[in-house]
Amino acid sequence: MSNPNKPLLPPPVPAPDLSVSLGRLRLPNPILVASGTFGYGREMVGFVALDRLGGIVPKTITQLPRRGNVPWRTVETSAGLLNSIGLDNDGIEAFLKNQLPWLKQCGAPVIVSIAGATQPEFVQMADQLEGVPGIAALELNISCPNVSHGIDLGTDPEMCRRVVAGVRGVTKIPVIAKLTPNVTDIVAIAKGAQDGGADAITLINTCQGIAVDWRRRRPMLGNVIGGLSGPAIKPIALRCVYQVRQALDIPIVGVGGILSIDDCMEFFVTGASAVQIGTANFADPRASMNLLAALPGALAEMNATRMTDLIGSLMAGAGAPAGELQKAAGNQTHAS
Repeated sequence: MSNPNKPLLPPPVPAPDLSVSLGRLRLPNPILVASGTFGYGREMVGFVALDRLGGIVPKTITQLPRRGNVPWRTVETSAGLLNSIGLDNDGIEAFLKNQLPWLKQCGAPVIVSIAGATQPEFVQMADQLEGVPGIAALELNISCPNVSHGIDLGTDPEMCRRVVAGVRGVTKIPVIAKLTPNVTDIVAIAKGAQDGGADAITLINTCQGIAVDWRRRRPMLGNVIGGLSGPAIKPIALRCVYQVRQALDIPIVGVGGILSIDDCMEFFVTGASAVQIGTANFADPRASMNLLAALPGALAEMNATRMTDLIGSLMAGAGAPAGELQKAAGNQTHAS
């Protein structure tokens, strides 16, 4: 017989639905790790439960092995990191033989980042990866700022479209185009990727910059120019996500300066369906786990039970739609 004096417990709160979709790609949650900041995953086993991640993007691979740029390759800045690695990697054959077999048993979706010097090289690599078990998606790195051909293919809308369309024509694997902020019109480049058949786009890769040793009167990076990442570029990344979200329907992966759960939520409401954690991994190898643990609480704070309740929900002013903010910003620019 039940005790009538026993206090009634509140019903259990169901766990929120953290799953998200990037076109045809379904992810268990929106917390991914960014290419070039997580190695091939092996290095992070002692810090991260890999099977809990929304996705792993290993370091970019190229058709042939690359030695990368001459030192120095990294310089810490006051608000981030300047790097000029130069896509140092062992090539696609070594990746398929030595890295992918290990990655695909980790339990998280594996999004393979590829870079080609030309459009045909992107297509060749995608064709080589088609049908290989364990690959959830391809991320096309057409935006690396520290190789000679790095951003050429990602600064012209038509060339971007051709790269994506060529890859799309040889593979059924979902395709994500990673775009550079070092352009005058990010929406035009994103539209090129969308028109080429991309399932989603990643915004943004690093911003070009240099570091100087004025006493020696020399650049600090061996390649002189590198890519700036970290907190300094978050406002730029958010601006790119906002502009593309307002103009296009393509799903967006936000990346750039994400350190805290507040940073994540800013990207989500601005229009990103998922985020990638990059430079934060160097400062705190458990950054992705900490953000994933904080996500349910942030959703509860917004009275949301699903990630999709928040994505792209940005409002402006006193409840005005975000599109009106864009219009107002344009009017202010013309007025000045």
